[in-house]
Amino acid sequence: MSMSGRFKAGMMMRRRGVLGAMAMAAVMAATGIGMVTASAPAGAAGLDTIQAMGVLRVAVPQDFPPFGSVGPDMAPRGYDIDMARLIGEALGVKTELVPVTSANRIPYLTTDKVDLVISSLGRNPEREAVIDFTDAYAPFYNGVFGPADLTVAGPADLAGHTIGVTRGAIEDLELTKVAPADVTIRRYEDNNGTIQAFLSGQVELVATGNVVAAAILERNPRTRPEPKFLIKNSPCYIGVAKGDTALVAKINEIIAAAKADGRLSTISETWLGAPLPADL
Repeated sequence: MSMSGRFKAGMMMRRRGVLGAMAMAAVMAATGIGMVTASAPAGAAGLDTIQAMGVLRVAVPQDFPPFGSVGPDMAPRGYDIDMARLIGEALGVKTELVPVTSANRIPYLTTDKVDLVISSLGRNPEREAVIDFTDAYAPFYNGVFGPADLTVAGPADLAGHTIGVTRGAIEDLELTKVAPADVTIRRYEDNNGTIQAFLSGQVELVATGNVVAAAILERNPRTRPEPKFLIKNSPCYIGVAKGDTALVAKINEIIAAAKADGRLSTISETWLGAPLPADL
């Protein structure tokens, strides 16, 4: 095993030892006996353990820009990376980034490989059955985008215009439901085709996700796509071990402070090209 592998293994053993000792102490204090008769919820001592160990382990994406990817210098970068570091700094601990995929990010949390999941994670009943969520920290939505000088406040305003969309995507399905009869919808086979159609002036507007709109902005086009109206909203939340109410409350406190002082909006502007929505 490498030096870094031995270090991580040692950290894990120490963390488990702290958790075990805290659970034992809690039972003995409550019952007055020296035998553990019940176990605490998974991660219930998370906040105390994080602060005792001085390390916050965070699951982050590695192949989903602009939320998480590897930069030219091989260092992790993105919205979720900045958010993880913001929380670590607020807690006064070291932030340990753990790369994950969409498939293993929740299992990493439920098996105590990480303390938090900050990986463009949406909230739904199935996930709520196994983990808890903080307040939303990032916007993730599908909408209609277009140039600043084009006034489009809702579906009815699309009349007479040309709009591009990726064929079969959620925004294609939702746009089709609400678009007026006299709008021209041009469908492309992938996001790159939709992006190129907007950049080349083949369409006036695009219906897409805010992540794709951010990718357009990265190309510094003469016509910048600005959000016009929302099609479907699914903001990002931070995943926390089930039952860890203290950690949820602390992270919510940090999120609220970062919203209030503008730090979170700065992260949004850096990676999504737009300020944090006021209603997030």
